[in-house]
Amino acid sequence: MYSSYQRAEQSIRFTSRGDAPLRANEETLSEYRRLYRAAFAPETLRHLDHCQKQFSRWCLKNGFSDQPPISPLQISKYVESLGGVVSTQTIKNRVWAIGELHKSHFLPSPCKHRLVVITVRAMQRRYGAAVKQAPALCRAEIVDMCNRLGNSPIDVRDKALILTASDTWCRASEIVAMRVKDVEQQPDNSGTVFLRNSKCDPYGRGEHAYLSTHGFRAIMHMIESAEKQPEDFLFSSFRGRSPGGQLAPTTVSRILKKVSGRPEVSAHSTRIGGVHDALRLGCDLVQIMTSGRWASPEMPAIYGRKLMASKSAAADVCRAYEDLFRNSD
Repeated sequence: MYSSYQRAEQSIRFTSRGDAPLRANEETLSEYRRLYRAAFAPETLRHLDHCQKQFSRWCLKNGFSDQPPISPLQISKYVESLGGVVSTQTIKNRVWAIGELHKSHFLPSPCKHRLVVITVRAMQRRYGAAVKQAPALCRAEIVDMCNRLGNSPIDVRDKALILTASDTWCRASEIVAMRVKDVEQQPDNSGTVFLRNSKCDPYGRGEHAYLSTHGFRAIMHMIESAEKQPEDFLFSSFRGRSPGGQLAPTTVSRILKKVSGRPEVSAHSTRIGGVHDALRLGCDLVQIMTSGRWASPEMPAIYGRKLMASKSAAADVCRAYEDLFRNSD
């Protein structure tokens, strides 16, 4: 079962006799891993490390080796053990991480083996592929949240951050990466913020996101109060790290939970709320994709699917004939 993977490993490590080629190839492997970590976003790398650690724990518990090459049968057993415990998307992420582990050793991925593919499909069919979606934080609730905040330094920061998240539909990783110099005022007293990198722009072509007049004013008030400099991070930590240090992406979710009083919301809730508000106002999918910087319509369609049910043709037909029920009562 392992022979093809062993041959691939030998072709990389032992291209000729003697110690020199082995040292060279070890250097190549080391350099590949170093550059791999420079090629992906920190959040992606954290997720990769987490998935690989979870797999290693399972291997240790069940008497398997976690070092490649790993047999498709072992991965199939691992996937089955995850069924009904984690979501189907998490299973796919764990399988992806095992594949990346093999790539880091210049080995073919066993995750493409038909046994692994069919096991993942079987878990999807048995347990469903529904994705748990964060609840929406729509604009009306955002305004109410901001109106409840006071004038302490933390409240000033939280108000600016909440409005920025709601205005721009930015992801948490994009929000915490913003710097003071990225914010620019527009002639109508609204603003824009320059996004140097994003999930759909990993190579830094850059995007501009809109800031409302209220959002821009809240940001300027925070900048002036904290005496921030152009190179400073726009949103700074107050505890746990040195003052002025970059926030962790998870802090964005914690702020939204705290201020809204809703423990179930997350940093994605403002993106979902933006989509809901846009659909209510009659914005089309192209406008929504542009605002949220989505590369495809799949995610905004998923975010808005519950709301779209009440805007469907079936809903319109039901409303058109509603009077017939009233007349028959």
